[in-house]
Amino acid sequence: MKHGYSSLRCGLIGEHLGHSFSVMIHELLGDYSFVLRELAPSELEAFVKSDELDAYCVTIPYKKAVMPFLDVISPEAQAIGAVNVVVNGKDGKRYGYNTDYFGFDYMVSRSGVSVEGKKAVVLGNGGASATACALLRNKGAKEVAIIDKDDNTPEGIAPHRDAEIIVNATPVGMYPRNMVSPISLDDFPSCQAVLDIVYNPARTALMLDAESRGIAAVGGLSMLVAQAAKGFEYFTGDTREEGIIGSVLAKITARSSNLILVGMPGCGKSSVGAIIAESLGREFLDADDEFTKMHSITPADAIRTLGEEKFREMENETVASLGKLSGKVIATGGGVVTKERNYPLLHQNGVIVFLERDIALLPTNDRPLSQGNSLEKLYASRIDAYRRFADLTVESTGIKEKTAELMISAFLEFVNKEVSDL
Repeated sequence: MKHGYSSLRCGLIGEHLGHSFSVMIHELLGDYSFVLRELAPSELEAFVKSDELDAYCVTIPYKKAVMPFLDVISPEAQAIGAVNVVVNGKDGKRYGYNTDYFGFDYMVSRSGVSVEGKKAVVLGNGGASATACALLRNKGAKEVAIIDKDDNTPEGIAPHRDAEIIVNATPVGMYPRNMVSPISLDDFPSCQAVLDIVYNPARTALMLDAESRGIAAVGGLSMLVAQAAKGFEYFTGDTREEGIIGSVLAKITARSSNLILVGMPGCGKSSVGAIIAESLGREFLDADDEFTKMHSITPADAIRTLGEEKFREMENETVASLGKLSGKVIATGGGVVTKERNYPLLHQNGVIVFLERDIALLPTNDRPLSQGNSLEKLYASRIDAYRRFADLTVESTGIKEKTAELMISAFLEFVNKEVSDL
């Protein structure tokens, strides 16, 4: 890592930045300060002219809007028509650059998705769209079509049903509006790959749709890290260390991924999860406790008084709220796997770990479903779902601390492999 830039004042500007991972990324790239500055459109010009920061990244919706206030714009930024890095030079001039092209190139190259000779559709017509279109053409796409919000109709989509590559260059599906897709892949029967520049959540609704169909799907975190590393060069005048992008990407992926525990009631998810959270320095969330906060009734009382089906509907609301978070340790209720609709909600940001424990050791106190059913029958009815939901299975050792260690090790190994396989 490069150091010695502590006097630099850097940051990110945009309209809504609650979803941003940029602070985490730049902390790993250099030792300069890095802040988030949310600006209303009316504040943009005054901010740019204030020289409040020495250098900063620019995100939605200001990549084009910032350009009239700059003195010098790099050739690549001019060609794309968007700026995402601004440097206030020592000569008093404001310089604009575009690192998104480098980032998107890294994302596509690392994904292994072949573009050459294929038809691509790019969703959106902003700065990110211009970047994606330029790269796709340079990589040999036979045709690149843009579908903006006005064209996103059955009539507008019909001429492009033969698209083989879909790129989402819009913020649709981005936190906190998770699980919303800009299109349906039903309309693109020839689609072979989805590239979504949204990085939070890790898997957007569009990507989850692609995964469910066996279509390759790649999220935007690798692009974000790569363009930030290129921005580091403009900020500091120094070059990236070899391998730094992959190293930072692995660390950010591990930090932002939820570790989600599933398993039979009483298997130890909450106690083991709390130990894991403390060890990793993360927030621990128990889905049963969050259910009670959200609905003002405990899961046990909801099952007794409202019935299991109504409880499952309410549980789904809790899962939707928890699943959109990042970097948490989450213990779910024992029956969360009985409803398939919970899977994408947990999978969007999470590594799901099945904590398996000998059913002879499972307690049943204050667990209505465990009390009213044979544990053997309950386990038999759920085991396939646990395995289907889970990315990993860890067997309880009977010692909470040891089980937590095994789970952390398995989680980190899984995340690192997932990054290296991209």
